[in-house]
Amino acid sequence: MKKILLLCLLAAMPAWAQDWPTKSVHFIVPYPPGGGTDILARIVQSRLSEVLGQQIVIENRGGAGGAVGTEAAAKSAPDGYTFLFTLSSHTINPLLYKLNFDVERDFASVTLIVSVPQLIAAYPGAPIKSMQDVVAMAKAQPGKLNFASVGNGTPSHIAGELLKLRAGIDMVHIPYKGGGPAIADTLGGQVPIAIVSMPAAISHVRAGKLRALGVTTLKRNPGAPEIPTVAEALNMPDYEVDSWYALFAPAKTPPAIVARMQQAIVRTIQLPDVKQKLLEQGGDTVGSTPEELDRVVKTELRKWAEVIRAAKIKVD
Repeated sequence: MKKILLLCLLAAMPAWAQDWPTKSVHFIVPYPPGGGTDILARIVQSRLSEVLGQQIVIENRGGAGGAVGTEAAAKSAPDGYTFLFTLSSHTINPLLYKLNFDVERDFASVTLIVSVPQLIAAYPGAPIKSMQDVVAMAKAQPGKLNFASVGNGTPSHIAGELLKLRAGIDMVHIPYKGGGPAIADTLGGQVPIAIVSMPAAISHVRAGKLRALGVTTLKRNPGAPEIPTVAEALNMPDYEVDSWYALFAPAKTPPAIVARMQQAIVRTIQLPDVKQKLLEQGGDTVGSTPEELDRVVKTELRKWAEVIRAAKIKVD
């Protein structure tokens, strides 16, 4: 039924929409280069360019846990040439910051692209070899153990705060402006633990430069099944932070263009080479409809509001 409706929409779209795109399309990534969002966007980039017949240009606009780039996307012309490629902090930031945009009012959902866990990893030189070590060290020295995150209000921040709440421990949150800077300082030993999206850290884990401690989903990740979940490692069945990456357009972008982009993304992420690369980064491909992504946004705004209240999370 969904395919029939999409075909009807494509057949009915005006000629100008059928000609879209006639020039380069820009994806605003609201985080610096090297982080999980940037890595996944670039995996999709080249093959999507082939599918659309126009170049996809990635613009990294980091700052304020993703809020700076997200605001830029919200205020872009709704002409089908600017989109927001972001992660699930999209539904967390509004609960922690006073923003100059509304994530529901100012964006049109395009598609949920991929689901990815957060990864908790340690500097190999630190005496931390497991999640049990993290809890033991934090309990032995409350307020002494630091953890790096991608930034205030991001899923990695939430994952750390939820761990503190569920395990009854006190750790110090060190927010960075993206996964790249957070990983760089963990690799250098400036912080002992990083909680970042899996794409930002998995290559360093495989190279032996970081030690993987756990993933934040309830099930082990198919791209790295050897890494335990935090839930199983700590016998903590109520611990879960499942991140996602999605594409949004500025509000009032023509529905016909949104439909064409959604179709192009779904086609791209199902290509065997793209799907394999996403899997290697810990990503399970999704490819939802705009309506399904709308429901995810609404559901998670409620879910994270409850968690933030319970854990008394505030931005640093």
